[in-house]
Amino acid sequence: MSMIPVNPWEHQNAIKTLYAKCVENVCSRHQITRMELDILLFLANNPCYDTATDIVEIRYLSKSQVSASIKLLEERGYLRKEYAAGNRKTAHLKICEDASDLIADGRRAQEKFVAINLQGLDQKEIEGMKRCFDRILKNINAYLKEDE
Repeated sequence: MSMIPVNPWEHQNAIKTLYAKCVENVCSRHQITRMELDILLFLANNPCYDTATDIVEIRYLSKSQVSASIKLLEERGYLRKEYAAGNRKTAHLKICEDASDLIADGRRAQEKFVAINLQGLDQKEIEGMKRCFDRILKNINAYLKEDE
């Protein structure tokens, strides 16, 4: 396999920096950390994944950081834990009403990030890129699971 002429992975720090710039005002305005914002937005954008384990496994974040951030979000009234009947082991994370303005601001920041990235691309190009990234993510996840 030949090398990719322009390696997009070499630019991942630029992408991360742009995202950080897009969300920094949200974190500042609501006095939360980036990790706390990321957790709230993950839960809001992916309602079928609602446990700390889901966040750790899907976002590849450290368990200790996720746990600490969830605790702070609970203390601020942004999250609460619910347990299924007969199962006190698995806490399902539910977003509280107090987080609605914060999530709305976070989603606007995410929309700005996406708009900047996709500027000048037509729908066909965007769909092709999405298919490629979906395949790349499947490849990465399969490799990482093999390596466990």
